[in-house]
Amino acid sequence: MIVVVGSPLHVPAGENRPSGVAGIGPAIARSAVVAGATVQLVGRVGNDPAGDASLIALAREGVGHAATLRDSAAPTPIAAAFVDGADEDPLADATRQPGLGFGSSPLPLEPADVELALRYLDEFRVLVVADPLGADGLAMAAEAASYAGAALVVLIPDGTPAPDLLRDATVLGAPAADPDGVFARTVGAFAAALDAGVAPAEALRSVTAAAGWEPATA
Repeated sequence: MIVVVGSPLHVPAGENRPSGVAGIGPAIARSAVVAGATVQLVGRVGNDPAGDASLIALAREGVGHAATLRDSAAPTPIAAAFVDGADEDPLADATRQPGLGFGSSPLPLEPADVELALRYLDEFRVLVVADPLGADGLAMAAEAASYAGAALVVLIPDGTPAPDLLRDATVLGAPAADPDGVFARTVGAFAAALDAGVAPAEALRSVTAAAGWEPATA
């Protein structure tokens, strides 16, 4: 099983589409499911209709959300591209988020939230940290992955040095924009290969051959 840490943004239903989710975490999770993996998304949504719709959308795409938190104090963020009712194709741009083009911020996760989720989802082979967690959160994620014997994949802004605490992780530099979703699909496929038992170096070579971007490995 793959666990992806990354809160979703809500994409409202349009005239020609059901409601959906956006953000780098859900996009990676979706890609890993397409590659045949079982995936759980750790994130946070509001305890509101948009949150309900987001969880339904994840389930419709085969992404588990057993450890996605409901926040009664904050509304579920709506992807900025759809705030004014623009009837765009959510699948074309669903990989975008702050730093990747969507302009809305997903609800943040505290280290304790992620720790609790990973205790609940204790049988995972791959942990992908897509949203920023800070030093404490990353340390907790590294410890949890080590305890579970799982591969750890962490996204950081492209060009940012990899923290020393991630020396045993695969650290990938996320581009400033991913309009075609290539980066998210590549990370999802990489995670699925790791989950299938492929060695990290071999998996990375196989999925980046045609992607046109270079990872930074801690």
